[in-house]
Amino acid sequence: MFTTDKQAMPSASVDGAASKANNNLVTDAGISEGPTESHVLSQVEQDEKGLSQKAGDTAEITDLGWGESPDAIEEPLVAGLSNEDLWMLIRRFDKQVYRVKAIPDAPVQKLDLTRKDDDEFSPDKLRATLERFYITVIVGLTSCIKHIARLRSWKEPRRTAAFCTVYVLSWLLDLLVPTMLASLIALVIYPPCRSFMFPPAPIPLVNKDTGGVQKPKAGILGSGDNITGAPENFKGQTAEQEASNLVAGVASVAVGSAVGKHDQGVPDDAPLEEDVPDAMDIVANTADAQSAAHGKVPTDSHDKTRQPMKESVMDAANYSMQVIGDITDTYEKLGNALSATAPFPRLSPRLRLVTVLGPVCLVSILMSCYVFMKLSTLLIGLAFFGDPVIRRGIGYMNRRLPGWQKLLQLQNSLLKGIPTNAQLAITLLRIGEANAAPIPPPPTSQDKVPSRPASLNQEELTLGATDEEIKQAALVKPDDHAQETQASSEKSHKKTLGSSIVGFFRGTTASGVESKRGIDRLRAAIGSHNAKNRVGVLRTRGKRIRPCGPVAFDARCNGKRGTAIIDSTKEPPLLYFTTDTPQNGDAQLENRKAESVLFTMPVTDIQEMRKIGGMGWKGKLVVGWSLGGKEVVDGLTITGKKPGQLYQLTAMATRNQLFNRLVAIDGQVWASC
Repeated sequence: MFTTDKQAMPSASVDGAASKANNNLVTDAGISEGPTESHVLSQVEQDEKGLSQKAGDTAEITDLGWGESPDAIEEPLVAGLSNEDLWMLIRRFDKQVYRVKAIPDAPVQKLDLTRKDDDEFSPDKLRATLERFYITVIVGLTSCIKHIARLRSWKEPRRTAAFCTVYVLSWLLDLLVPTMLASLIALVIYPPCRSFMFPPAPIPLVNKDTGGVQKPKAGILGSGDNITGAPENFKGQTAEQEASNLVAGVASVAVGSAVGKHDQGVPDDAPLEEDVPDAMDIVANTADAQSAAHGKVPTDSHDKTRQPMKESVMDAANYSMQVIGDITDTYEKLGNALSATAPFPRLSPRLRLVTVLGPVCLVSILMSCYVFMKLSTLLIGLAFFGDPVIRRGIGYMNRRLPGWQKLLQLQNSLLKGIPTNAQLAITLLRIGEANAAPIPPPPTSQDKVPSRPASLNQEELTLGATDEEIKQAALVKPDDHAQETQASSEKSHKKTLGSSIVGFFRGTTASGVESKRGIDRLRAAIGSHNAKNRVGVLRTRGKRIRPCGPVAFDARCNGKRGTAIIDSTKEPPLLYFTTDTPQNGDAQLENRKAESVLFTMPVTDIQEMRKIGGMGWKGKLVVGWSLGGKEVVDGLTITGKKPGQLYQLTAMATRNQLFNRLVAIDGQVWASC
């Protein structure tokens, strides 16, 4: 088990502590484990402390507000990061990471959650990748494009004139490239330059064509870090909904993603999987019907191109998913290098970037345009005609230095040790575990998002518009809002023949689902293992669950309702399941009756965790369509070191909370699958 003396690491040694992780591997039972830089930095003593870090002086688990209103937590949970930003990171971590495996050695970049080379493709994984790409890259590039539009519009004349003057002088003196590189270096090394050169403004409020003020697409400026500007209950919620709606509109191979196929992991015994048609098969059958209408015979025995082309499409989708994931990782790493979050070092990543940009800037000053063009065309010619030499050179390098190509990747060289948002989230979760104060889960709300405008400091906005123009663009007109509400109400009350037919089939389907649940309960009572795992997977939406952490989590195991408990008083900590309900936060295993404990295992023995869907993706579709007041409660499978050590927790509304505690509580190095 990896341990670090937290008192021996002052905050000034953050960079040194991170570098020690490169050669500090511990052997436990013949298996080499960690630590990664995430493990080391999560236990470094900080000058500024949040609530979770202040609680580190006590040995017992501290409840910082699990299950309570976020308004009850007044101080930051982690120093240097607002609670809204922390919860946004964890909420996106919950959606992005759903299967992890413990690996024996830390990867080259010395951080967890690196993707494995044999990462399997699934439409749901593609959906999560596309949503993350939208939230991170598309929204960021949109903001960049609108900054350029503001400069080109001359609506902010003093700023645009300053840029124009510098550009013209640089062009006249033949110093355009050095000037651009010097400006980039200033933006990297001195953060106040960023807001000075590019004053922030809400993204939805800026017109990308004119650079002026526009009415947000949502009709009101309820948030500023997204494209539509719709109101939100929690920070980042609107961008996540935009990403989900974007993916839902993608056609063809993304049809499976739009309906959530292979949602997290489909249990082998998921009900309704065999009875409900596959959405992707519906698309394929529609194409077959079109071919049959033209006299063709679209069967596998006649059409030898079908299977090879299907495999080609899936291979291309898998490769595209990996490329999109790599682009998103690089974008997030660059963002976290320019604006680092504690406990990761703040200055050293920016200095590393400057050490690359500085020599390039110096060379651009000394090199003439003629020499630059000659060298560029020479390199193009070598790349085009020098294939035999290049192949022999690559073969020689593979023999002399195996794995050299991985060392040249950005994440293993220039961006080594700089986290993605998911790697940052797991480090922040480990801070809570290192101080015996687990980070509370992100707040959730089923309430309708209020149509209220976001607060704006109009005096700080430099959009070249008057305060009245900004106010008119940001606010929703009362007349328009009343008309939209009335139209929506009329539409909901308007009943057609089609809606009546759909309502009939919805009621019939709901009756069938309820009948299926009754049969499962009977089969579970007589000992069916598969039926036991399906008991309790449906619950009334909005029902409050107790216990909900940070030590005890409501769940079922083998159909029996009980509690999954983490006993941190043991060394190493124990995870066990009991049918008893703990009283007053009592988590010790000795206080449980022997017959009530269904399983127990050390947290250090966990080798794999996988989030699974409660009813499979088809079952969720049926339940979501027919049973409006019900929701499917998912589960978690946990695999240990010993053969046959596989436990499945079902009907677990607090699945993500337990997963996050287990993934952060010990010294395993996790790979994302």
